[in-house]
Amino acid sequence: MIKTLILSLFPFLGFSQWKDYKLINGEKDTINRLDRNDKKQGEWVVHNDNLRGEPGYEEEGIFDNSRKEGEWRLFNLSGDLIGIEHYRWGYKDGISQYFNTRGDLRAEQSWKALNPDKIYDTIQVEDVDKLNSFHEVIVKNEGASLKHGAWKFYGPEGGGIIRTENYVLGKLEAGSNTAVAPATPKAVAKPKEVLDFEKKKKGRKIRYQDGTTN
Repeated sequence: MIKTLILSLFPFLGFSQWKDYKLINGEKDTINRLDRNDKKQGEWVVHNDNLRGEPGYEEEGIFDNSRKEGEWRLFNLSGDLIGIEHYRWGYKDGISQYFNTRGDLRAEQSWKALNPDKIYDTIQVEDVDKLNSFHEVIVKNEGASLKHGAWKFYGPEGGGIIRTENYVLGKLEAGSNTAVAPATPKAVAKPKEVLDFEKKKKGRKIRYQDGTTN
């Protein structure tokens, strides 16, 4: 009898470490967790309302001490995947991709995050004159992400690349803003992430309830 009681209480003992959370999956799991220091931890679903004419959307991803980490996915309020972003130390890092509601790639951005815990950060920069050759650049930390690498913009409805921009540590390279004549829209293979989402998650709704403890 005592053993059964302990087992039945175990999930609630696990929840007690959080100041606030939301329950999902039949109240077995939690998301949107706040620890006792008001830090966001673990899996979160963040709702953003319409603002100044911009449509609302939701974000799903991981927080580590209130900093976004790893892959975050963006959905419009109808549930369509419209973006995939990557973060480090709470800032965009690596490739971000944005899609229309049909799953066609609209834009691809490249970012480099600076470590906010350092006054200066060291970044490897490719030598434009030597393929696969890199040198270190020390950057004063402004606590942000820098545009770093190729930015690509795609035509509507599956069109190809219509413009590219290349950045090095936040600065647009001279002559890199290259416009391309719009191509006739044609079928383009959707990114793997979009195909996986359409296959496994499209139409899935997350139901949750507040787990606020006072």
